Amino acid sequence: MVGSAHEEIALTPLLEGKVAVITGAAGGIGRASALLFAREGAAVVLGDLAAEGLEETASLVSAEGGDVAFAVTDVTSRDDVAALVGLAVSRHGRLDCAFNNAGVPGGLQPFAEYDDEQYARIMDINVRGAWLCTQEEIKAMLPAGGGSIVNASSGLGMIAAPGVSGYVTSKHAVLGLTRAAALDYPRQGIRVNAVLPGVVDTPMPQAMFAAAPEAIDAISETSPMGRLARPEEVAEAAAWLCSDRSSFVNGHGLVVDGGIVVQ
Repeated sequence: MVGSAHEEIALTPLLEGKVAVITGAAGGIGRASALLFAREGAAVVLGDLAAEGLEETASLVSAEGGDVAFAVTDVTSRDDVAALVGLAVSRHGRLDCAFNNAGVPGGLQPFAEYDDEQYARIMDINVRGAWLCTQEEIKAMLPAGGGSIVNASSGLGMIAAPGVSGYVTSKHAVLGLTRAAALDYPRQGIRVNAVLPGVVDTPMPQAMFAAAPEAIDAISETSPMGRLARPEEVAEAAAWLCSDRSSFVNGHGLVVDGGIVVQ
């Protein structure tokens, strides 16, 4: 019997039965993703270097009935990253998907004056962190027959802005490594994609533009949608890319910026 046009169709949760690793989970987009992935049926394994925020995120997931584990993780350490991925595999027997969200913003400086130590830190966390996570996740996914990896690039991984050259460089690199990894394993069932958020209403833009806080208001005003993104909106994009509903999407950078980069 065909139902009426007004009947609601019950959809299977987006990540039902999946095992997911999420880095940068202590707050912002990472916390929103941990909560959303769990609500969509995934068992989540969370990593971040900020222990207190990480524990708080895990508690929030657990309070909603989610299956959650966590480990304090420095994404620039291969041992830490391997341990986080290993936690997922030892706890659940496999790893199905991952959102490599850990990253730092850097400060606001002209290109020729950009501080060497700050540049090295941004590249180490944003790029090497995504590199190590993607490598270790692929190693865990190959024996299980595949999986989906999502890296956090940025709208500034496609364009540039004055004063944030370190961040821009790192996020272009994340998109590049995502595309490179995506071509090596699709026939083994592994897809690698990226989300490219615009400015999101989290503490990160406040830190990035601490020297020029008026810039955030200007970005909101010039955005086609007239506002910043919400962390949950980026989490939704990452969850879809991690799910089987994006099964033929590979090597793609999904921009979640309200239309800023197409202006």
